[in-house]
Amino acid sequence: MRSIAYDNEFRARARRTQGWGLGLLTVAGLLWIWFAVFLVTPYEDGGDGGGSPCPSLLTSEYVHDDDCVEARDWPGLVALLGGSIPFAVVGGALYTSGAVSHRMAEHLAEVTRLDSASG
Repeated sequence: MRSIAYDNEFRARARRTQGWGLGLLTVAGLLWIWFAVFLVTPYEDGGDGGGSPCPSLLTSEYVHDDDCVEARDWPGLVALLGGSIPFAVVGGALYTSGAVSHRMAEHLAEVTRLDSASG
């Protein structure tokens, strides 16, 4: 009976690990969506709200307007994208670790059941 309690606790830890991984992957996904919004929305080149309008970063008109190129906060955009990488890597590792642990617990339970049925 003690092995069942241990197995249930092991599976619960694996599900929690998967949950943390999924949560961190969600944070990374939200940062990527935020980055994409900055790429597709137009903005103004003046910091005080009175500047001229600039097209979104993904339009062909953007390439030819030097004032708009200099007005965009590129370090902030790159930092936003770079900040999502640790969340994605750690989230992917945690989710994979939890999924593998849960699957191995299922496999061990099935092997044990088959061994007890045949022996």
